Amino acid sequence: MSSFGRFIRLAIGAWALLLLIMAAPAPSSAEQINPTASSVSERQLLQEMDRIQGRVSIPDQRSSVLMQPAGREWREFRNVVLRWIGGVAILGILAVLVIFYLTRGMVRLESGRSGRTIVRFNAFERFAHWMTATCFVILAVSGLNITFGRPLLLPLIGFEAFSEWSQWAKYAHNYLSFPFTIGVVLIFLMWIGGNIPSRVDLEWIKRGGGLIGHDHPPARRFNAGQKGIYWIVVIGGGLVATTGYQLMFPFYLTGIEGMQIAQIVHSIVAVLFIAAMLAHIYIGTIGMEGAFDAMGSGEVDVNWAREHHSLWLDQQLARSGPNDSQSQPRRAASAAE
Repeated sequence: MSSFGRFIRLAIGAWALLLLIMAAPAPSSAEQINPTASSVSERQLLQEMDRIQGRVSIPDQRSSVLMQPAGREWREFRNVVLRWIGGVAILGILAVLVIFYLTRGMVRLESGRSGRTIVRFNAFERFAHWMTATCFVILAVSGLNITFGRPLLLPLIGFEAFSEWSQWAKYAHNYLSFPFTIGVVLIFLMWIGGNIPSRVDLEWIKRGGGLIGHDHPPARRFNAGQKGIYWIVVIGGGLVATTGYQLMFPFYLTGIEGMQIAQIVHSIVAVLFIAAMLAHIYIGTIGMEGAFDAMGSGEVDVNWAREHHSLWLDQQLARSGPNDSQSQPRRAASAAE
């Protein structure tokens, strides 16, 4: 009988405990889950739709955010989507340029060099251009390392070398952003007057800008293609600078969600910016004969100016006047200059 009594008491106790457990309310929101409790499983946290926030003892309460769904979307963008966008944009433009060069070749001067040159860009303009261009190249390489360095470069050079390279690349990326921004501002102020779209640009575009066939449509100091590059530099450079400084000095203007948006804008604009500048570099070097002289020595051959910027050349000659020997096109020291 004693054994039967103990069994009855155990059964009643177990039934009472089960009723208490069933009567206890289940947590229904993120506020009812204590993220610091050892009994909370990762599955419970992942199932919460709103961002999960804990408790911290430091003044910055933003660090109490443990997880937010937008963070998972941002990580997917950074690790997958961005690499596809950057890869397609950069490799795509490189493929187009290679095909164009193999089919069209360098755009040659139809009438050859005249031996006379005319000033196209002064020393200050060239300084601003090369300062901005140099900073851009380093910023582009160091920025691409953030996106593509781990999957592409790390397996080739190893962890130690990649860590050292990435650290210096980060320093260069941060500090060279300042002269780059100054250069973008200078370019905007120096050349805004010559880069307003006009009807001449429409005709230049219709006739292929001299890149297709052997037609050379008239253009002022900057043709439609150069105006496009100008606005890409001004708008694209402004966007990457603004979002870049927001990433360098986080949480001054926005929270974590705003930081994620800034990083998305910064990275997409940056890879498209790089793709556009590859085309600009091509035209200014191996793509067009005599084009590099404009930013190299600052002087271009008169025949080059006549073929590619005839309206500008006529304007310069009209301004110089027949008796102004200082502004007249002068004979170059050598035909190869």
